[in-house]
Amino acid sequence: MAAAGSGSRSLLAAAARLGCSMAAAPAARLESVRALTGLLREAQHREMAQESIFQDLLKILTKALNEIEQASKDSCELLDLDTCLLLVAECFRCLRNACVECAKNQDVMRNLGLITTSVHLIKLLDGIEIKGEPLLTAFHCSLQFLGNIAAGNGDSQNSIWKCAFPDLFLFLIVTDRLLKCPELVKVLYAKLSNQERVTLLELIMSKVSEKNSVTSEETNVFMRIADFLASCFRDKCETVLKLTSAGDAEDEEALVTVRLLDVLCEMTSNNGQLEHLQALPGLLETAIDTLRLTHLAGKQAVNIFTATHAMTGQEEISHPAVGFKSHLIRLIGNLCYKSKENQDKVYELDGIPLILDNCSIDDNNPFVNQWAVYAIRNLTEQNERNQELIARMEEKGLADNSVLERMGLEVEKQDDKLLLRSVRKKPS
Repeated sequence: MAAAGSGSRSLLAAAARLGCSMAAAPAARLESVRALTGLLREAQHREMAQESIFQDLLKILTKALNEIEQASKDSCELLDLDTCLLLVAECFRCLRNACVECAKNQDVMRNLGLITTSVHLIKLLDGIEIKGEPLLTAFHCSLQFLGNIAAGNGDSQNSIWKCAFPDLFLFLIVTDRLLKCPELVKVLYAKLSNQERVTLLELIMSKVSEKNSVTSEETNVFMRIADFLASCFRDKCETVLKLTSAGDAEDEEALVTVRLLDVLCEMTSNNGQLEHLQALPGLLETAIDTLRLTHLAGKQAVNIFTATHAMTGQEEISHPAVGFKSHLIRLIGNLCYKSKENQDKVYELDGIPLILDNCSIDDNNPFVNQWAVYAIRNLTEQNERNQELIARMEEKGLADNSVLERMGLEVEKQDDKLLLRSVRKKPS
């Protein structure tokens, strides 16, 4: 109880200092806000925070907004712009911290109009011609605040959507700023139509495919986006089965699933994100289950998931599900790269026979043979149980020996034991 009482007094004292500094110079207000920012990192302080704190922070942001707006209208430079931006950034840090796992504070801020003010201020910041670290920091903190006030709060998400769509979101997408705030990605994704989701995923795909070096912070951000997209794929993967019907070839929900798989394949091809995604619960299982369902659907009736060696029409070539099974196998192979746990998981889920059954040339799935070879290599690397399973299958005629040869593997029998070995190249 004593600790709680001490914490309450500290918060009250910091709030009082903020109130007293409202008429003081920006530097004094900055120090007062910083004190609150530190306190609001702790859950007990967030729960005790009074509405007056957020009212004062709103006043600071509104004053900054008015000053920047006026300077813009008068075409004059704002005196001490950097200090103003540092103060804006610190206010957003403080608000961001206060939102963490605290619906009470999220609701208070929304009802005070902080979302509306923040969106207005973000748009205004974009118009500042003098770019620099203070401006970028203010941008970054403002977006983090919007992400945190939206987290797990439907009313706040709706409010952000009304204030920010489409203008602000389009700006954030074009400048890549949206992809630096996973919570805003979630808000946007939830509100978009399926057609718009496809476009967003293609933009994410383009960003992920870039070979530029990224910072550790950017890697962490992409990991959180990867978590979200993987959960979307797990939830909606079976919608791709709608594409078995010719009449549903353009089903937009199924097209989203196709694009989600494309992005996950690209993300697992990146060393910075691979290990994280390999450990993600349910992703590997979902990929195997979806491969099994699509493979079965292709055997039960003639459709886009049926293996074929001759295209019969242009519509099949451009079908959105062309390559879907190839990409599932690519994802499985990536997730098993140097991962004994995932190698064993595929074994337990009977995924190896399933992959071997997809090794034949298939015009509906270009490069499926190459991806299957790649997956099998990753599944058998330093894994004797998986090697033995494939060797037994080959002996029983369940595995195509030509496939093993293309992998540079052969089955050898030693003392009644089957071994899978690398084929020794003959000297030229």
